[in-house]
Amino acid sequence: MTTSSPESPPPPIAPVAPPRPERSGGGAALVAAGILASRLMGLVRERVFAHYLGNSEVAAVFKAALRIPNFLQNLFGEGVLSGSFIPVYAQLLGRKDTETADRVAGAVFGILSLVTAVVVALGMVFTPLLVDAIAPGFQGQERELAVHLVRILFPGTGMLVLSAWCLGILNSHRRFLLSYLAPVVWNLVIIAALVAAGGRYEEEALVSVLAYAVVLGSFLQFAVQVPSVLKLMGRFRPTLSLAAEPVRQVLKNFGPVVLGRGVVQFSAWVDTAFASLISTRALSSLLYAQTIYLIPVSLFGMAVSAAELPEMSRATGEGADVAARLRQRIDGGARRICFWVVPSAAAFLFLGDMVAAALLQTGRFDAADSRYLWYLLMGAALGLVASTVGRLYASAFYALKDPKTPLRFAVVRVLVGTLGAWVLGLWLPGWLGVPQHLGALGLTLASGLVAWLEAGLLRRKLVKQLGPVGVPSGLLPRLWGAAAVAGLVAVGVKVGLTSLLGPMPGVTAEWGGSFLMPPRLHPVLGFAAVALPFGAVYFGMSAALGIPEAGTVLRKVGRKLRLVR
Repeated sequence: MTTSSPESPPPPIAPVAPPRPERSGGGAALVAAGILASRLMGLVRERVFAHYLGNSEVAAVFKAALRIPNFLQNLFGEGVLSGSFIPVYAQLLGRKDTETADRVAGAVFGILSLVTAVVVALGMVFTPLLVDAIAPGFQGQERELAVHLVRILFPGTGMLVLSAWCLGILNSHRRFLLSYLAPVVWNLVIIAALVAAGGRYEEEALVSVLAYAVVLGSFLQFAVQVPSVLKLMGRFRPTLSLAAEPVRQVLKNFGPVVLGRGVVQFSAWVDTAFASLISTRALSSLLYAQTIYLIPVSLFGMAVSAAELPEMSRATGEGADVAARLRQRIDGGARRICFWVVPSAAAFLFLGDMVAAALLQTGRFDAADSRYLWYLLMGAALGLVASTVGRLYASAFYALKDPKTPLRFAVVRVLVGTLGAWVLGLWLPGWLGVPQHLGALGLTLASGLVAWLEAGLLRRKLVKQLGPVGVPSGLLPRLWGAAAVAGLVAVGVKVGLTSLLGPMPGVTAEWGGSFLMPPRLHPVLGFAAVALPFGAVYFGMSAALGIPEAGTVLRKVGRKLRLVR
């Protein structure tokens, strides 16, 4: 096993007992609970946003404007700190060296604050250039509005970076819930602004109000975490000192992780740029689709990876012992991820219009918009499992203090993905003679395909270092078999409801046939009618196929039902 190490290695560390397996499951459950609350509130936010702004040009401009300064959060936020700061900080806590851990936390906070302030200032100065680069399809008034909104939003994104530092401290101390609940405050502020101003302002004025609400919400998301962070730290003194070896180790890891996140951000920018060239409807729908398909990625991939990273980082001792502990955690995490993400992907493939309608169809977002969003979810569904498992594999390399390997494979993913998005998004519709707006499906399809490439490369390298590791062979075929049967049953229910009640008005039969039309039923009721049999068949089939996670869920449900009786 090879790992990157500091220039001056620390003294040998005595082996410590491996963490109890149930603790990682409990940590993942807490992360999932926090993320679930945050994502549910995010869906409420998106539903209220869709009600007032729908797929309008102003909606597309606001969503693109929100994405531009978010590069700062993604460059220096949770992903980077998870790969550079948490492994070092958590290991110091595991060695009971709290004094050094506090010095490292203070130094990282000081350096991060300085870098963030500089980047925010530069971003506000060069906003017009950023808008032209990220959304070249914006012209005239759309471009002017985007520039105005981005300049408002940049400082708020800087606060989210500091919020991610709080998350790193809390996660390392196994306090998972608060850091993932904090975004609920951010969402609540935006929802309140939409409800208060939605019926009183024109669209352009409304999105300006929303931009200021985003800044306020970002500050509050940071502020609610600070008291708990200060209680956990024995002594907090922000500095810019690089004297401590662990601080230099964090910075040594920081560079490759920032580059890796930057590469991933470039991929997101490419999709945004290509979507803006297709149409404003394609751009806004792409960003709606990302909100939806990131729910299972966050709930299961992020929850498991975030809970496992501090535990994997604490694993010390002889090389063979460390490898065995990491294999155990990666294998267990991969099983849990696949069990929940496979049915999520199947739901997007078979029932994406019903999912989109239940979450967003209201006001200016109509049934035709839900139908169009389904196409984008189909493409994303193909890579959903790879995207979530890939997060866990990358976390294993971060725990090994090897951020360069995920960086190299991220570069490969982005290069191949950019070429794929260009071909599938901009050229394939013309070659096939289909409407150009369906190019947005090509963008999500390209992203899904290259996610498999990256996950495969990461797993191959892990196998070389740790031995056989990852998703057990034979698991995915059984899960997909159960999910496919469940999906077909749900489609049958959908067809029956459409035949009985008639099709939803406002949706044409193109690209799917009239038998796939949604029924004339309230979107939430329609989704519940197909989701319940889908879930029941999936859990029943997977339990019959001998998948232990299904049996565990069914036993818990059975106990609760007996308690109700």
